[in-house]
Amino acid sequence: MQGKMLIVCAPSGSGKTSIVRSVLPELSQLEFSVSACSRPPRPGEVHGKDYYFLSPEEFRSKIESDDFLEWEEVYQGNYYGTLKSEVQRIWDSGKHVIFDVDVVGGLNIKKQYPEQSLAIFIMPPSVKELRNRLLGRGTETPESLEKRISKAEYELSFAPRFDVCIINDQLEKAIEQTRNTILHFLQQE
Repeated sequence: MQGKMLIVCAPSGSGKTSIVRSVLPELSQLEFSVSACSRPPRPGEVHGKDYYFLSPEEFRSKIESDDFLEWEEVYQGNYYGTLKSEVQRIWDSGKHVIFDVDVVGGLNIKKQYPEQSLAIFIMPPSVKELRNRLLGRGTETPESLEKRISKAEYELSFAPRFDVCIINDQLEKAIEQTRNTILHFLQQE
């Protein structure tokens, strides 16, 4: 089976991961695509569940072997990507794939699968609110915060290229809108 793809993207701190984690248990026909990355795990993150944690060398080797559906060097030396084998594993199980990926990676997937994918962009209410959310995580240094805000401003410019934009000003409302959008897409032939 070659199923459908739900691509959920947003700048870091916009709530995309919370939204995806909330809709997944309700939509049994979907399975989450675990991304690969070359950064070290954060506290509590599990290899194969949160990410496939690879060394930068392992990641570059997989790039050279054309093992990725998409990949990007998000920050200097920090790679993120989607393994082709992960997508195939999900399709082989008879499910559709849902991605929680970087904006550029999501658009790359959409370009390769324009008819069988739906690209959803989760918008923060404002850059100021995004800054507050990132500060609230307590995981950012002043330098990494500024890098993330700068990147978010750049990523927001891609929003018009997505099929659907959902503003996450109230998390429960954004979850409901995302769920309804996904269900509508999956019901289409």
